[in-house]
Amino acid sequence: MLLLLACASPDGHDSTPAHAPDPEVGPATPVVPGAALPAEVRLQDANNNLDVASFEGATWLAFRTAPTHFASADAVLHVMSDDGSGWTWRGSFTEGTDVREPRLLAWEGQLWFAYAVLGDDPMAFEPQGMKLTRWNGAGFDAPEWFYEPGFIPWRMRVVDGVPQLTAYVGGENIYEVDGEPIEVHWLTSTDGSTWDPVIPGQPVVHVGGASETDLAFTPDGALVAVLRNEAGDATYGWGSKICRAEPESLGEWSCVGDPKRYDSPLVFERDGRVWLIGRRNLTETGNFDLFRRELPAQEQALVYAADYWTRAKRCALWEVDPRSLAVRWVADLDSRGDTCFASALDQADGSMRVWNYSSPPDGEDDPSWLEGQMAPTGIYEQVVVFPT
Repeated sequence: MLLLLACASPDGHDSTPAHAPDPEVGPATPVVPGAALPAEVRLQDANNNLDVASFEGATWLAFRTAPTHFASADAVLHVMSDDGSGWTWRGSFTEGTDVREPRLLAWEGQLWFAYAVLGDDPMAFEPQGMKLTRWNGAGFDAPEWFYEPGFIPWRMRVVDGVPQLTAYVGGENIYEVDGEPIEVHWLTSTDGSTWDPVIPGQPVVHVGGASETDLAFTPDGALVAVLRNEAGDATYGWGSKICRAEPESLGEWSCVGDPKRYDSPLVFERDGRVWLIGRRNLTETGNFDLFRRELPAQEQALVYAADYWTRAKRCALWEVDPRSLAVRWVADLDSRGDTCFASALDQADGSMRVWNYSSPPDGEDDPSWLEGQMAPTGIYEQVVVFPT
C-alpha cells in the first residue's frame, strides 16, 4: 500500500551543509542546429525535448523539433546516432499532432524508443498516450500504442541490468486543480515490450499533484525520487516533492514538500551522493509556490503559473541529501530562456556527458521562460567532471 508522509517545508531547502568538493561543469558545445547534421534531419525553430543512449558503440540522440515549444501538429521527433565519424539519421516520427518526451532504452542488445502523443492545441496539455517501437537493425518497427490511454513516459533506464520506466497518467489534470489526481507509475520489463510493476501488484507509487518523476538508489539500496508537483495539493502545496523509500519497502514513499520546481528532473547517484539536474527559477527565493494561502486553490495555481512563466530560467545541477531530502544548488549549465530537459551518459574516465536544450546561452538578454518558448532553441552538450 502506498504510504505518503507529509513534512511541509514552506521556507524551502536552502541550507548548505558541509559537503565534499562539487563537480565542475564544462562549456557548452552546440549540437542542434549544426553543420554536420544529416540531410534527413530538417529542423524547425524549437529544438527541445531529448534523450540519449549508448548503443552498438555509438551515441544515439532523439529530440523534438517544432515551430515553438508549444503543442503543434508540425512537431517531429528525429533519431540519429554518432559512432565518432559524424551523425547518421536513423528515423523520424510524426503523428499529425504533437509528439514529445522521446525516450531511448538500450538493453541486452536491443534499442527501444518511446514517445508521448498529445493534442495540437498550443494552449492545452492533451495527452493521448505513449507509443513504443524497436530498432531492428535497418530501421524502427512501426510504433504501437503502449500500456494505457493518457500514459506519458518520463524516464527509461537500466538499473543493475534491469530496465525501469517512470511515467504518469492524468497529465490533463495538471492545470485543473479540481480535476482527478495524477498517478505516477513505476514499471519494469523482461523483454522490453511488455511492462509490469516494479513492486508486484502496485504499479502506482504516488497519487496527487506530481507528474514528471525520476529516481536513483543510494549505495544501501534506498530510493530517492524527485517529483514535479505543478498541480499541487493540500498537503504539500506547489513546487516539487522529494521522496525516499527504504530498501525493504520500496513501494512506500515518504515525501517532503519543496516550494521550488525542479522541472524535467534527471536524478542519479555518484559515489554515494545523489544529484539532480532540473530547471531553476531566477527569483530571490527561486520558489514556484508563493504561499498565497488566502486565495482558493484554483486561483493560487493560476497566480503561481503566471509568475513562473514570466521569470528567467536556468538549467541547474543540484544535490539532494538522501536523508533530510534537502536540495542544494550546485551550478548552472550554460542555459537561459526556455531550457532544461537533460539527458546524460557516463564516461569511462568518470565524467558525464550532458545534453540539454536552451535558448542561445550566450545572448546579451535574459528572456523569460515564456519569451524563450516562443523563440528558437537548440541542443547543447556539456561535460560534468566529478571530484575524485
